[in-house]
Amino acid sequence: MENKFRFYNTLTRNVETIVPHEDGKIAMYTCGPTVYHFAHIGNLRSYIMEDILEKALRYVGYDVKRVMNITDVGHLSSDADTGEDKMLKGAKREHKTVMEIAQFYTDAFFSDCQKLNIKRPDVVEPATNCIQEFIHMIEVLLEKGYAYEAGGNIYFDAGKLDDYYVFSSAVEKEQLQIGVRDDVEEDTNKRNKNDFVLWFTKSKFEDQALKWDSPWGVGYPGWHIECSCIGIKHLGEYMDIHCGGVDNIFPHHTNEIAQSESFLGHKWCNYWFHVHHLNDKSGKMSKSKGDFLTVSLLESKGYNPLVYRLFCLQSHYRKPLEFSYEVLDNMTAAYNKLVKRISELKMEGGVDAAAFADYKKQFEDALCNDLNSSMALTVIYDLLKADISDETKLALVKDFDYVLCLDLIEAAENLKNESSNVDAELESFILEKIEERAQAKKAKDFAKADAIRDELLAKGVAIKDTREGVKWELV
Repeated sequence: MENKFRFYNTLTRNVETIVPHEDGKIAMYTCGPTVYHFAHIGNLRSYIMEDILEKALRYVGYDVKRVMNITDVGHLSSDADTGEDKMLKGAKREHKTVMEIAQFYTDAFFSDCQKLNIKRPDVVEPATNCIQEFIHMIEVLLEKGYAYEAGGNIYFDAGKLDDYYVFSSAVEKEQLQIGVRDDVEEDTNKRNKNDFVLWFTKSKFEDQALKWDSPWGVGYPGWHIECSCIGIKHLGEYMDIHCGGVDNIFPHHTNEIAQSESFLGHKWCNYWFHVHHLNDKSGKMSKSKGDFLTVSLLESKGYNPLVYRLFCLQSHYRKPLEFSYEVLDNMTAAYNKLVKRISELKMEGGVDAAAFADYKKQFEDALCNDLNSSMALTVIYDLLKADISDETKLALVKDFDYVLCLDLIEAAENLKNESSNVDAELESFILEKIEERAQAKKAKDFAKADAIRDELLAKGVAIKDTREGVKWELV
């Protein structure tokens, strides 16, 4: 098939056309959650944009197989192999077993995904399912001389690679090291400062809740090994697209490439897709701050989770995004206005095939141009203003919402049903007041006109002056 989908490849630092290993098929991997706590909305921004990427690739004709891991062991509180296992930390906090914690927060994660219309990947694999695969990869790396044993642990030897810093220029190397390894306790077992643990034995944590037999003693895997093994297990030796947040680039994705390509003996993944942080006014959102924003918290404050999805889509995935409730209020108004406009369309006029094809091409072009979701949304606003039949507009909105997944048609139908249930007496009163207000404005009695508007608003009715006349809605 024709390859026209382009996005920014972190590996080459260029926007590139995706050419899959197998024509028409995309092997795609997403770094999944560490299930020791609820996902905050900053985490979920990445999953929303990865969801849009997958659906956009399917929309333009690719057969996509998407795999995601669930980290239920091995992820330490520092990405640099130090600190406490996050899963153990969660279990201690809640006085539960590690596996109880893992199951609860895995279910919570997918519940949040469902509320945000994020499709469940084709394959979801917990790390604890793949211990034998981890052990096999480590054995091969030891045989090839890319790993060594020290202090009871197995380390990857980054010094054996010509270019460990595959994602960065020489200038950035020192900055990356400082950024990740500042205030980190030095591991004296390491031959090189960039070496990382493939397998911990009991020498690391005597009280580690999950541990397995291995050729090197009872222990458990390091964090980085799981994505390599799970990706190769389900997608084979060649992966097309690997996704994650920008905080995964170093050291996690850097280490994945190091161990995967050393194990396989060839290039592993051609295209790397990274989503930038969601910030609040104090900086990057993080669970370590204590209180953090979740989908459930937004719902408790009366926000529709799909409004947050729209908020993410209105910005480019490669730009940091700043969250505030004021912005979410504005986004709620924008979503409601869009749904209201769609609800006013009628199934009449037939579908204009030429207009449909024209707007569909504009939508595809936006998606194929570095996943420009903001421009894709603009195409919807443009077609709603266009001089084409309502039926064409409805067909296009339905088609586009396969990717956007904002439930636009469903929300518009619900709004129409609500409007049709308006009490006849109330409707008569509203129309009478609108006419009374029109006469007041004609007589230049603007104080009375404003008073009528306020009277209606007090009864839960908002009115708006438009070119087509006065429109009203229940609020």
